[in-house]
Amino acid sequence: MSIDFPTHTLPESVLDFHAMLADGKTTVAAVVKAYLGIIDLRNKDVNAYLEVFDEEVLAIAESYDKQLEGKSKMEREALFRQHRLFGVPFAVKDNILMKGHIAGSASKVLENYEAGFDSTVMIKLRESGAICIGRVNMDEFAMGGSTENSAYGVTHNPLNLEYVAGGSSGGSAAAVAMKGCLFALGSDTGGSIRQPAAYCGVVGLKPTYGSVSRHGLMAMASSFDVIGPITHNIEDAELVFDVIRGKDTLDSTSHETKGFSVTGTLPHAGMKVGVPREFIFTEGVSDDVKKSIENTVENLKSKGVEIVDVSIPLLQKALALYYILVPAEVSSNMARFDGVRYGAKVEGKDLLGDYMNTRGQLLGKEVKKRIMLGTYILSAGYHDAYYRKANILREQLTADIKKVLGSVDAIITPTSPDTAFKIGEKAGDSISLYLADIFTVTANLAGIPAISVPAKTHASNGLPLGIQFMSNADREDVLFALGKMIY
Repeated sequence: MSIDFPTHTLPESVLDFHAMLADGKTTVAAVVKAYLGIIDLRNKDVNAYLEVFDEEVLAIAESYDKQLEGKSKMEREALFRQHRLFGVPFAVKDNILMKGHIAGSASKVLENYEAGFDSTVMIKLRESGAICIGRVNMDEFAMGGSTENSAYGVTHNPLNLEYVAGGSSGGSAAAVAMKGCLFALGSDTGGSIRQPAAYCGVVGLKPTYGSVSRHGLMAMASSFDVIGPITHNIEDAELVFDVIRGKDTLDSTSHETKGFSVTGTLPHAGMKVGVPREFIFTEGVSDDVKKSIENTVENLKSKGVEIVDVSIPLLQKALALYYILVPAEVSSNMARFDGVRYGAKVEGKDLLGDYMNTRGQLLGKEVKKRIMLGTYILSAGYHDAYYRKANILREQLTADIKKVLGSVDAIITPTSPDTAFKIGEKAGDSISLYLADIFTVTANLAGIPAISVPAKTHASNGLPLGIQFMSNADREDVLFALGKMIY
C-alpha cells in the first residue's frame, strides 16, 4: 500500500487530529491509510504488528467520515467532545481480547485462539470512537523485557533496528515510535509499558492497580497486572487513561477513580519530588542515566519544584521480591493452558502425555522457566521460606513508599539503568535481563501509578533515555503535571 498522505502532516496528538478534522484539512480514512502505508513499509523490518485489520479499519474510517459530512466546524467539535477518541487509530497488545480477532499472547499455544468477547478497555475505546488498527507483538504471555521471547520473532527498535524495543509491550512501543498508530495499549506487570516506552523514546503510563479494568486481559500475575497507554505525548496518555479508567463490575479488583480535567493538570510550582539517591547513583546504572536524572532534577528546580532527598532501604529488595511473587502467580495462572481447557493440543499416549507434549512443545523457554520457578516457590517445603516472607516484605515496602509519598508529591528515578541493548546481547543471561526492571517493579509491588517520559537528551550511543515518576495511588494527575514540566 502506498502512502497517499504526507507523513510530515500526520497528527501529532489526538487534539491535533481532531482540529484537522474540524477544519476539514483531512479525513479519518486518509489518516488511517497513511498509518497503514507506514506499517506496510516499516513493519517487515520492525515486526511490531502481528496482524493488521486493513479492510475492517478502512470501512470503519469511511463510516466515520460519513458522520462528519455536512457538519459545521462547531458541530464536529461537539461530536469530538462526546466521542473523545473519534477516528483515532490505535494498536492493541496481543494479550488484550477483542471479539472476533485472534488474541494469542504471542504464543504458539494460543496461535488460533479467537476472542469470544471484548475486554472492557476495548469496549470503552470503541464507544469513544477509537479505531483498532491491529494487534502487536509482545514477549510470550508478557514474560520478558525485550520482546525476544515472542513465538513470532523479536520486535526491533524503530530508532535503531539492531536494538531491542523493550518488553513485554515492545510491539506497542515500537508501533507508536515508528508512527504506525497514534497510541497503543500495553500491559504492565513490572515495567512492561514503561521500559519499552523508554527504549523507544515515547511516553508510557502504568496506572494505579485497579483503576483500569483487567477484564479481558490475559493474566500473568493477577495482583500486579494493569493495562495502560503508550503515546507520543503526555496529553494523549492523559486522555486515553481518562477514557479507559473506572470501576467495572466484571473485575472485582477495579475501583472508581476521582475525576479530573484533562486540561486541569497543568504544571505548577510548589510541588515536591523525592530523589532516592542511594538507590539511583549506584554501580550498574550507566553514567548517561545518572546524568539524565541530574539534568532533570535541575530542570525541575528551575521551575519551582522542591527537590527532597528520600531514603527507602527496601527498594534494594524490590527486584528480589518481584521475582519471587510473580513466578508464583504465573505458575497458578498458566495451569489452564494444558491442551484440555484452553489453547492448542499436542497429543500424547495418555492424559499426562497430552499435558507434557502440549506444554513442552508449545510454550517458550522463558514461560516454562517461570512456571517451574513459581511451582518451586509454592511447594510445601518452600512456601513459608520464600512466598510468605516475600508477601510480608511487599506490605512493608508498600507502607514505606506511602510514608515517603506522604511528604512529597512524587518520587523520581530512571526508568531503566541503561538504554536499549542490542538484540541477542543478553541471550541466556536472565539476571542481566531482570536487572533492567530494577526501577520499575516497585510501582507494581505497591500498586501505585508511574509514568515514563523521554529525557531531554539522548545517551551517548544516540538512543533515548526514560525518566520515571511514581506518585500516590490514584494521583495520575501529579504524574501528568510533572511530565509536562520536563517534556
